[in-house]
Amino acid sequence: MSRLPTLSAAEVPSERLLLRRALHDADREGFIELSTDPEVQKYIGGPRPRSEVEQRFDAVITADATSSPGNYVIADNTTNRFIGTLMLARRSTDSPGHVTEDGKELELGYVLRRSAWGAGFAFEAATAALRAAADELPDQPVSLVTQTANTRSLKLAARLGFRPISTFEEYGAEQTLCTAPLFMFKI
Repeated sequence: MSRLPTLSAAEVPSERLLLRRALHDADREGFIELSTDPEVQKYIGGPRPRSEVEQRFDAVITADATSSPGNYVIADNTTNRFIGTLMLARRSTDSPGHVTEDGKELELGYVLRRSAWGAGFAFEAATAALRAAADELPDQPVSLVTQTANTRSLKLAARLGFRPISTFEEYGAEQTLCTAPLFMFKI
């Protein structure tokens, strides 16, 4: 079975941000804060115990994050400070909610440290990743799934150009499946 392509760029720059595949040791505290903050994790399964997050970080650093296609660190492009994470990878066929019949569409996801909320970083990072993907990959639908109760995420999805197409139950809550064609991000 051939593996469907994802965004291959090791780095994707934007005006204020750098999306980079590599997770650095200096990202440790930011990554831990992101994963343990109850407000940040409210709609994505809740905060994780610090010890579990530390073990996960160490495992990712040891395994080299670049082996996970489509996963990026969102960093300040001047200071390289960890702001959050972005994923533009293939949605698992085992997951509910798909745009295509084969269920292997690209899926966009992002999560930012609370201190970075409200500055437009999620929009900028998502736009940069989607533009890079539109230049590199053939046209295809991209999905975005967010908990329906997460109105901020739904507003961001609409601002990016995604439209809701269905809802489904997952993780004990209603999720909204949104989609956009990749070509609309081509510049």
